[in-house]
Amino acid sequence: MSIRGTRPGRLRRCRRRALVALVAATLATVPAGCSPGSPDPAQTTSPAAAEAVTSTAVGSSVAATVTRADRTHEVPTPPGRQPVAGGWRSPTAAVYVFATQYINWNSQDLSARLRALARVSVGQARSAVSAAASETASDHELAQGQLANSGVVEAIAPVIGHRYEYAVATRERTTASGTDAYQGIAPEWHLAVATVTRLEGGLWVLSNWQPEN
Repeated sequence: MSIRGTRPGRLRRCRRRALVALVAATLATVPAGCSPGSPDPAQTTSPAAAEAVTSTAVGSSVAATVTRADRTHEVPTPPGRQPVAGGWRSPTAAVYVFATQYINWNSQDLSARLRALARVSVGQARSAVSAAASETASDHELAQGQLANSGVVEAIAPVIGHRYEYAVATRERTTASGTDAYQGIAPEWHLAVATVTRLEGGLWVLSNWQPEN
């Protein structure tokens, strides 16, 4: 997502193309089915993320996919006691839907999308997107520039040696109808690290979300 900072001037940080290209070349590709122009999880989830069977509307334009999961023998990390609106049947589904929602937005719905993500996450992930929602809601430059970001999740893979952590490679493009600052900028690669946790009942949600560039 190109809201690595809270000001539009920081939406396009210097991209570490070599690093992302290397990671993207080794990651396991997520099945196709994500459309950059359709940020609703019901429209953008891949077959892996489509394990979700129930959708709960959140805000005016965001749906948090909620599922019930079969119990597994996998030992979960502590989920904490924060109330969560829903979750997903698998760790990769949770990462995929979160990342897809995070990178697809416009200046009018950005804050609502971030608040929706906060309701289906815990720990640092919830704190980070909640803080970003508050900051972007009062960002006049963001609104005046009429910025929008669209992208696809290109790959998701476990981080070697770090249980419950996943590297996420996305390809995104930022546009602005209120300024020519982003005119002609091609889509760029981004890398983030997501940590998941398993809730009571078997559903998975994000507990940490760290954009790396």
